[in-house]
Amino acid sequence: MDKQIRLLEHTDEATKQMLENVRKRKIKFDTAKKWHYLSIYTMLLFAFLFFSYFYYMIAKQYSYSFFAMFSASVSDALNVGLLAITAISYGAMNVLRQQKDKKEKEYQELRCEIVNRSKDLWKKEDHWRNRHLDFEVMKKTYDINLYHEKK
Repeated sequence: MDKQIRLLEHTDEATKQMLENVRKRKIKFDTAKKWHYLSIYTMLLFAFLFFSYFYYMIAKQYSYSFFAMFSASVSDALNVGLLAITAISYGAMNVLRQQKDKKEKEYQELRCEIVNRSKDLWKKEDHWRNRHLDFEVMKKTYDINLYHEKK
């Protein structure tokens, strides 16, 4: 369990464990989000390289005939390689988007469960009155909003 969560004063052990789980899911979601954005930029870079190469090396020289352009593009190894890398990076981008969406859903569901069950989790009267201190720690330290269900 993380040190900041262990030091929460107005929270019992079960609630601390839930907060730790939501922290771990937030880390997984942030990591998936970074990989997804990296895949987007990689795909855009290779698409730009492919289209630039195709235009300057093939389309300009063989613009008089579609068949000549097609034949030249298929016989050029660099062109085929750039096309393959662009297609693979597009597929990877979609797979990483699906993973990011799944991890975001898991994180948001657990976060919303904590928000909805806050009356049950902070049962004691003094814990209920001071729960905002725990919420502030979670917001400042981990950027996890437990005040509202909305993102």
